[in-house]
Amino acid sequence: MSRYDSRSSDPTSYRDRRSDSGFGGSTGYSSSVQSSSSKSDHYASEAPRKVDLDGLPHFEKNFYIEAPSVAAMTEREVEEYRQRREITVEGRDVPKPVKSFRDVGFPDYVMQEISKAGFTEPTPIQSQGWPMALKGRDLIGIAETGSGKTLAYLLPAIVHVNAQPILSPGDGPIVLVLAPTRELAVQIQQEATKFGASSKIKNTCIYGGVPKGPQVRDLQKGVEIVIATPGRLIDMMESHHTNLRRVTYLVLDEADRMLDMGFDPQIRKIVSQIRPDRQTLYWSATWPKEVEQLARKFLYNPYKVIIGSPDLKANHAIRQHVDIVPENQKYNKLVKLLEDIMDGSRILIFMDTKKGCDQITRQLRMDGWPALSIHGDKSQAERDWVLSEFRSGKSPIMTATDVAARGLDVKDVKYVINYDFPGSLEDYVHRIGRTGRAGAKGTAYTFFTAANARFAKELIAILEEAGQKVSPELAAMGRGAPPPPSGHGGFRDRGRGYGGGR
Repeated sequence: MSRYDSRSSDPTSYRDRRSDSGFGGSTGYSSSVQSSSSKSDHYASEAPRKVDLDGLPHFEKNFYIEAPSVAAMTEREVEEYRQRREITVEGRDVPKPVKSFRDVGFPDYVMQEISKAGFTEPTPIQSQGWPMALKGRDLIGIAETGSGKTLAYLLPAIVHVNAQPILSPGDGPIVLVLAPTRELAVQIQQEATKFGASSKIKNTCIYGGVPKGPQVRDLQKGVEIVIATPGRLIDMMESHHTNLRRVTYLVLDEADRMLDMGFDPQIRKIVSQIRPDRQTLYWSATWPKEVEQLARKFLYNPYKVIIGSPDLKANHAIRQHVDIVPENQKYNKLVKLLEDIMDGSRILIFMDTKKGCDQITRQLRMDGWPALSIHGDKSQAERDWVLSEFRSGKSPIMTATDVAARGLDVKDVKYVINYDFPGSLEDYVHRIGRTGRAGAKGTAYTFFTAANARFAKELIAILEEAGQKVSPELAAMGRGAPPPPSGHGGFRDRGRGYGGGR
């Protein structure tokens, strides 16, 4: 029996939601927050601001009981484990990482789902993030997409929900997950459904581009977990279809991407409606100043865990090839490259604009290539259909704007092509990160033009860090030399003909 299951006999601390009736919530706030007296200089040094909490139930958020096997780890063993798994931590009273699922002590019904999913050991972010989240403290997690961070916050969320009083009519959710895109929100919901079903936790996904009716009905019936994009959630709140008075566990997933997309005002508006004594988990793949500033506003005495280097770097399992190409030769280069590499594998091609995405897709189809496109102007139904065709391999070529660069988890993407170089090096790393996932190898090809010259120096640093070759032309651009007029160094010169054709 799980350590959490053993709490279910105590109605003041844990509620067994697997039965249709439930116990009440805890009688006090988490001691983990009450005892936080010494604070980081960078985050709120005062207790969360006082607001009217009348009528809101008290809630428990510290559920972590350290397993004997974890407690027995010496400081040296902890340090060696973190170094081996590239885990860096900051904060006061940081818990030791867990090496196995049984060390966490998840309820039996959660353990059964983990076993069913075939997971063998926690990923680095889960190993360190689960004890942090279960202790009820605020948490900053810096980790790449595909690192297992969704379950790093969802499984503690399930434990959190099961310990709260049952929803009453008119109550909003207990857990709110904010995500930048519809695609990511839907993927999070799939995991929430899989792992929450056994304890009868209901969820819904709130995003624009589809009819509101089904989403409104879900909210009116009552759901413990809401996964939402900011715009549609505000719409639902202003229409009085939901409220955030019961939210005690808030997740901001891919915070950097949400800021890139201009969601800062919406995020601030949403968070202002949530009780300040909540637990907040803040996830980002990168840590620019804007992301840090937002974290300082929303988080109180947080833990911080970084997986890998905090410096921007690319996945070393991805071969990166950068070709300097004149703008007017890019389409011809693309066709020649596809002739070389097309072998039925999935190929993801990134463009900067929706218009360019549609134009290149139309041209490819006219030339006989099985391409479909996905971008923000497509209806949700069309986006879902395109993704299913791409995932199944029926249409192995997909063009996309950056809507697909983050959070989009398609297995077995063998090649990523940057037809247009993105507007930042962070986006470059995220785009090429759609391949080389879950231990697989991948290859990224990038068309680099004179207009992109300002990125040459940083791009060279990313290539060199990953042990990739830097062409003489790119190296010269990095030193400030003008690009060659004819676009030397085409991909075909590298002698990697894969055959295949169309």
